Amino acid sequence: MDNKIKALIVDDENLARDIVKNYLRKFPEIELIGECSNGFDALKQINDLSPDLIFLDIQMPKITGFEMLEIIENPPVIIFTTAFDQYALKAFEVNATDYLLKPFSEERFAEAIQKAIKQIENRADSNKRIGDLIKHIERKEEFLERVVVKSGQKISIIPVGDVKYFEAQDDYVMIYTDKGNFLKQKTMKYFEENLDPAEFIRIHRSYIVRISNIKQIELFEKETYFVILNDGKKLPASKTGYQGLKEILDK
Repeated sequence: MDNKIKALIVDDENLARDIVKNYLRKFPEIELIGECSNGFDALKQINDLSPDLIFLDIQMPKITGFEMLEIIENPPVIIFTTAFDQYALKAFEVNATDYLLKPFSEERFAEAIQKAIKQIENRADSNKRIGDLIKHIERKEEFLERVVVKSGQKISIIPVGDVKYFEAQDDYVMIYTDKGNFLKQKTMKYFEENLDPAEFIRIHRSYIVRISNIKQIELFEKETYFVILNDGKKLPASKTGYQGLKEILDK
């Protein structure tokens, strides 16, 4: 086969990478072009080598497989590997994206490879499935604990505990912290639904604020309010936002 499928292994466990490499020997149509033990190195190799297929672990140090996928602009076809994430398994089944539950057999590996080859032949459909998977994962019950942002070649991991407020900016959201501001390609609706409502409140269509960062509410004119933050920053509050603030602050 002249045009071989280029594959990359991303897993923090040496043994897991060795198993995939061993199983791949029976597939001469697939060329292993690299392996990585963390998401940061993987993002660089994806950018440099443009693989067609990635064997991607979910639970990894630094950034998870899901967080890594979220900041890849055009993700390759993915075969996920996981040891215990039952929620992820359900998500994969719903979105027909293949996964390998560790430890997996050579037969199960071969089945995943055949599915991946078909996906590579229909890349647009594969990209849609990856997008659907990410949306499905985001509908988990836990609240956000951190946000991963990519700016050029730099990747920043922002603990939600460091965030002062969020501001809508077209198709992006600006995240304000004491350590700087970060632009994330997400919607305000996403953050509103995934942040802990005991810690954050949407005060305006353009602003979500950490409740503990609010110093006072100021009446500007009839039914027009400003929220004053601890650092003196003034943000507008809509009528709905003001009502929500009153309910929280009156408790």
